[in-house]
Amino acid sequence: MAISKDKYKQWGGRFAEPTDAMMERINASIGFDQRFYREDIRGSQAHAAMLARQGIISPNEAQAIIKGLEQVRAEIEAGHMEFSDSLEDIHTHVEARLKEIIGEPAGKLHTARSRNDQVATDLRLWVLAAGAELDAALNEYQRALVELAEANRGVIMPGYTHLQRAQPVLLAHHLLAYCEMAWRDRQRLADCLGRAARLPLGAAALAGTPHPLDPASVARELGMAGTCANSLDAVSDRDFVAELLFALSLAQVHLSRLAEELILWSSQEFGFVRLSDAFSTGSSIMPQKKNPDAAELIRGKSGRVIGSLVSLLVVLKGLPLAYNKDLQEDKEPVFDAVDTVLDCLKVLAPMLRGLAIDAGRMRQAVRQGFLNATELADYLARKGVPFRRAHELAGKAVRLAEIRGITLEELSLAQYQEISPEIQEDVFPCLEPERAVAARMSPGGTAGQNVEAALKEARKRLWPAE
Repeated sequence: MAISKDKYKQWGGRFAEPTDAMMERINASIGFDQRFYREDIRGSQAHAAMLARQGIISPNEAQAIIKGLEQVRAEIEAGHMEFSDSLEDIHTHVEARLKEIIGEPAGKLHTARSRNDQVATDLRLWVLAAGAELDAALNEYQRALVELAEANRGVIMPGYTHLQRAQPVLLAHHLLAYCEMAWRDRQRLADCLGRAARLPLGAAALAGTPHPLDPASVARELGMAGTCANSLDAVSDRDFVAELLFALSLAQVHLSRLAEELILWSSQEFGFVRLSDAFSTGSSIMPQKKNPDAAELIRGKSGRVIGSLVSLLVVLKGLPLAYNKDLQEDKEPVFDAVDTVLDCLKVLAPMLRGLAIDAGRMRQAVRQGFLNATELADYLARKGVPFRRAHELAGKAVRLAEIRGITLEELSLAQYQEISPEIQEDVFPCLEPERAVAARMSPGGTAGQNVEAALKEARKRLWPAE
């Protein structure tokens, strides 16, 4: 539905010349801000109801506005609204169509309001809705991690430092580390959404309004925690967007780290996992290839999300109070970042559920690289040998085994006693991977009982209805 607007503008009275076509193009935000038409209409309906409660407009006028806005919403959702750069933004489109539907009462909707506090309200409402969707997607991703961990409880794999095999750990323990990262991501998200839930309406352009408003009632109706304390800050604050972008950037970095490990683990060099065909692609020239493209895309998109954060911070860094048109550049970065992280989470969760674990290959890797050397040092320390000396003796044992091309378990007791007489027959059980894992009982360690407790707690938090 085309709006018969004759270049309808909310600010046209001051100007004698038409807007330059190129200026109109770069000034327009309708190409992206149409995305929060629901928030714009919802905020306007709440504003109209408040104006009537305060006696600023009549109840009949408010009813006509609210009903007309509902028709505008239905037309947009049905795809009947034709958007035009000449109307700049979603606010102007909605108001212009509302005027066509109900006539002059539409002009009273903007009483005690500016596009400055209106757009800030719309964006805050959109961020709150996006945050709820992101939290749900993070919850589902965590569930996939926990399900994979529960299905592979006893699987032992090499733990790494410097990408070198270090000590044996449970695969479930490794997966739960990513679950912990996601808990922090959700906490950061909730924290920033708490600050986003403040209503700017009533700030108007920058200085407030002489009309007797009740913005607190609008905040309650819109599900916000309260109102903004300073009108200048209310229209120019985009901290809540920057905070969301930081939270998303760090969340995407965490997803990228897991994606990197899946890429490594699915290679022939590791062979720890096999990715589902549904999340892999082939080569246009090499028939044998099975590429981990889903994981690579998740890894690559971290740069895109981080770029959105940097883009917004650069926009904000030099802005004087209060509102400046530069703030129009806040929407595309946050829209793109939210979409990107949601897409990655919605790919990663089913990808984890379709992952095939090669426990035998992981066990074989644990047997190579002297991952039980620390067990030998700890064994000696328990015998009373100072740990620094125990570390040195264990290093000598590693060197001897390496020269002979055998493992620490394959060294004889006589060979061990040449290194240190404190080493007795009881050393060999300590060198077994299961014993090494079970011994790590310190809080947060990889011992099976710790991991079982962590899985139980995660299930309670992620499936609270059970």
